[in-house]
Amino acid sequence: MTTKHIGIVWNPSKTDRETLESALETALGGAEGVSVSWHETAEDDPGRAAAQAALDAGADVVAAAGGDGTVRAVAEQLADAETEADLAVIPLGTGNLLARNLGVPLNDLPGAFGRALTGDAQAIDVGWAEVVFAPGEVPEEDPEPEGESGRYAFAVMAGFGIDAHMITETDDDLKDKAGWLAYVESLGRAVAASEVIDLRVAMDDADPVEEKAHTFIVGNCGTLQGGITLLPDADPSDGQLDLLALNADGIAGWMDTLRTMVWDNGLKRLLSGGEERAASSDSMVHRRLTSAVVELDEPRVFEIDGDDIGEVTRIAITVQPAAIRVR
Repeated sequence: MTTKHIGIVWNPSKTDRETLESALETALGGAEGVSVSWHETAEDDPGRAAAQAALDAGADVVAAAGGDGTVRAVAEQLADAETEADLAVIPLGTGNLLARNLGVPLNDLPGAFGRALTGDAQAIDVGWAEVVFAPGEVPEEDPEPEGESGRYAFAVMAGFGIDAHMITETDDDLKDKAGWLAYVESLGRAVAASEVIDLRVAMDDADPVEEKAHTFIVGNCGTLQGGITLLPDADPSDGQLDLLALNADGIAGWMDTLRTMVWDNGLKRLLSGGEERAASSDSMVHRRLTSAVVELDEPRVFEIDGDDIGEVTRIAITVQPAAIRVR
């Protein structure tokens, strides 16, 4: 697909502009006729304003060069603007979740830019989470604070529990040195911090039901770092989101969870060619949905595409089908 104008939204805490310019020049290979504009993110805005500036400059491709927070913010702006411009991902973070799920080259800036310039675009869905924060938890960097609530897009997954605690419990220095392996180090502490709580959940406009869970994840893509697949049925282009709820408690519950994840939804699916739907069990629930409202009896840390946004008490999830086009 021919690119006329690429607007590069870049996070200066991840790399310098000279490195990106060199990689882009390699990808262009001397080709002419492509305009380039540069839009730097800010500490209090990880990419929304920069993405809009790229659109205002006439970009038909907006490249998010940064970590998951930058990619999420740019995707959010493109989905909100309902633009025809494509999103390209130039992965520079630790998780690089959307890049991993869509097969974007990692640790290869010229390769990522090459895909941004000439790759075919795929329409993907975007999930939206409208949350009510626990008192005192409204993020200072929220570009549009709404009292004690906030609205956020996610391209990969959002939720609370083990995944969110792994993010908040991970040592930043270790993450800088060891990359995604730092999340493994935090898993034990994340499990210990994930206590089962009471919930009221209403899915797809049905009446709310009482549930118990320590982990509740709704995703558009299913794979995390290290090839870990939490949502085996997730398809970013099917107009639906996938739910994983865990209520494992004690050794028996965790053994049941591991059996379901590793065998039923891992090796067994692999041997069957992935034709079987993701299995549920006494400690694990999988299902598909287009909307959900979750009310929590106790505040829990909530994460959006790898970013901790604070503790919340209520979550309303919806899906925006084919919201953005990604190269």
